[in-house]
Formats: sequence, structure tokens, C-alpha cells
Amino acid sequence: MDITNLYQDIILDHNRRPRNFRAMEDADRTAEGNNPLCGDQLKLWVRMDGDQIADVSFTATGCAISRASASIMTTTVKGKTRAEAESLFQQFRTLVTGGKAVDERPLGSMAVFSGVSKFPARVKCASLSWHTLRSALDARPDPISTE
Repeated sequence: MDITNLYQDIILDHNRRPRNFRAMEDADRTAEGNNPLCGDQLKLWVRMDGDQIADVSFTATGCAISRASASIMTTTVKGKTRAEAESLFQQFRTLVTGGKAVDERPLGSMAVFSGVSKFPARVKCASLSWHTLRSALDARPDPISTE
């Protein structure tokens, strides 16, 4: 199977059956994000245990890339520390913007978004959940926007 097709299948699966797609009652941090260009809207809930992300969930409307990215991101950062999540965010941003080669191993399933760099309008779709997570971890009160 072509790796591009495999990546597309993973993205479509996470869009159709997003993981961690729910409101979280016991969250101690929340954030909202939107991407006006594509119409993506995301709400993210985070529950911390000290410096560790104990649980993270989201609800979203929007394109398949945005929803799949949020789904995969939540599974990737759960159990990670703030510093580990920040490092993953930096690696992911480099991956989707076509920057210098990165080691995709720490990104796990997030590596399926490597082809996004070929479609600049979709970089914001893939990155929305990461920017929203950063906002939640920093306890910023205002919704974030990709504009």
C-alpha cells in the first residue's frame, strides 16, 4: 500500500471516529480555537496532574484534517508533561510547515500530517488543535484564532 494512501486512511478514520471526542466534566483548563479560513471550531478540555496532562478531550466542527489532527493530538499528549507537549508541538509545526527534517518517531501517528506542508492553506487546519492546547496549558482566557 502506498504510504500516502495509508496516511489518508488514518486521517479519514480519525475524522469519522475521533478519539477523546467529548466534553470533560472535571477539566481544570479549557480553550477554544477557530480557523476562520476553513470554518474549523474547536473546544479543548485538559485535566492536569501536577505538570502532567492526565486527560485531554475535545469537541469540534470543521474539516477532516482539523478533526483528525485534534483526535491524534489528544491521544499523543495524554500522559505527557507540559515540556514534552511543547516539544511535540514544535516538532509538529516543523513537520507541517515543511521545515528542516525532523525525527518523526516522537510524533507517532501525528507523522501522517507530513504531506500537509504541500497544501499551505491546510497547515492552519492541522495546527489548530496544537495552538488551542498551548492556550489551555497557559490558561489564556481568550479564544485563539489561526488568523
